[in-house]
Amino acid sequence: MVGDVLLDIDIEGRADRCSPDAAVPVVDVAAKTYRPGGAGLAGLLAAQDGDTVLIGGFADDDAGVLLRRLLDERVHTLALPVTGSTVCKERVRAHGPWAGPAAADAPAPITRLDFGDGRLRPDLLPETVRAALSGARAILVADYGRGVADHPQLRAILAALGGQIPVVWDPHPRGPTPVPGATLATPNRSEAEQLAPDGGRGHDLGDRARDLARRWSARAIAITLGAEGAVVYQQSSPDPRQVPIPTELRAARITDTCGAGDRFATAATAALAAGAAIEAAVEHAVAAAAEFVSSGAAAALAVPDPSNTQPGPGISATIVTPIGRSPRTRSEATETQCARHETHNPTPARTRPASLPAAPEQHSAAPPTHTPHLPCADHADGGDAEPEHR
Repeated sequence: MVGDVLLDIDIEGRADRCSPDAAVPVVDVAAKTYRPGGAGLAGLLAAQDGDTVLIGGFADDDAGVLLRRLLDERVHTLALPVTGSTVCKERVRAHGPWAGPAAADAPAPITRLDFGDGRLRPDLLPETVRAALSGARAILVADYGRGVADHPQLRAILAALGGQIPVVWDPHPRGPTPVPGATLATPNRSEAEQLAPDGGRGHDLGDRARDLARRWSARAIAITLGAEGAVVYQQSSPDPRQVPIPTELRAARITDTCGAGDRFATAATAALAAGAAIEAAVEHAVAAAAEFVSSGAAAALAVPDPSNTQPGPGISATIVTPIGRSPRTRSEATETQCARHETHNPTPARTRPASLPAAPEQHSAAPPTHTPHLPCADHADGGDAEPEHR
């Protein structure tokens, strides 16, 4: 596993009222969770299929230390130096009348905050990294646009190995192109549309897959399509093929697809490492990603937070750490209107800092007669809210 390691943070709670300052829900926090993200999440998922070595950048800060602690018991990490701070992606997930129609039964993403500026330093690769790559049965590159996939020495080694072992590449719109000779590249629908614009020709996803295979000199392209499965094109075959999700794995209601693209890529890599043909590996990956999403996606896999952080006064929170990836088209958002109290509640209740004592609960504005549809936070920078993300 090679790629950019991020820290994912989920804040969960109820949204029973709106803010008096803007047409946005107020979330009463009930839980805060941490897990490795990016290539870190992909590494954890890959470890379910076999022994995994994760080669990635780790910043020398508190978030970087936490990432190492979360990963080290499950995968063997080989850290590369990073300049700047760990990239963190913080999602707010809520359920209740102000959280949107998808949150009627379970928490759904409302928004996401990204922070951190870490990028891989162009240092010489340690011999341990070279040895790990040369001894691998298969390699997955999980590119999150933070510099690991652009390292010149890494790229040279990956290009040389492409004709010897399976090399799977999960690309990012802000990252480099896959190395020539990659076995399989796995963009989602949104990424494929960005990476292979139609130029007004109006070609379909199969044509985009064919175009990307030609541009990247890849043996095959699998474009993930969320609930529609995937489209796979091989250079050795004349036509692309649609791979649907097995009927028994089609979930009636999905509220979170975080990590679906990672599960697809890791499952395909494991199948190729075991000797499966490309089309069979894609079929296996589609089923594995669907099962992963049906089981709750990344947020469903949790262990106690090793830092044992305690919530501050006035906030009820359970700190746990999910260990389970993205993606990848953004759901269409509609504007949310929030009614204000005009007479009885000139100062509605609002969230308070952890250092302040709890204030008495006040009446809040009534929710709308129809629940507003709020935008779902995407997991990857390219936009990946369906089980496609990367």
